[in-house]
Amino acid sequence: LNENETGLRHDILDFLEKLVPPLAGYQHDRIDNNADAHLKAIILGSSETIPVMGGELVLGTWQRIFFVELDGPRQRTVNIAKI
Repeated sequence: LNENETGLRHDILDFLEKLVPPLAGYQHDRIDNNADAHLKAIILGSSETIPVMGGELVLGTWQRIFFVELDGPRQRTVNIAKI
């Protein structure tokens, strides 16, 4: 959940690459070569709670929902729950 501006999207990806570079000698890379994806997922989190009012998502003026693929592309199941 963030502002949907092209420069910011690139900045976020650049930030994650600098913070957790791929193939940097992580122990898990000995198995799947995707340790950086797991570590980035820890930083970003795996869920979001968004309020709904009158049947509409309550987002800020510039806010958008992002699905970030860190280990793919691959087929995924995305769950959306109304609570």
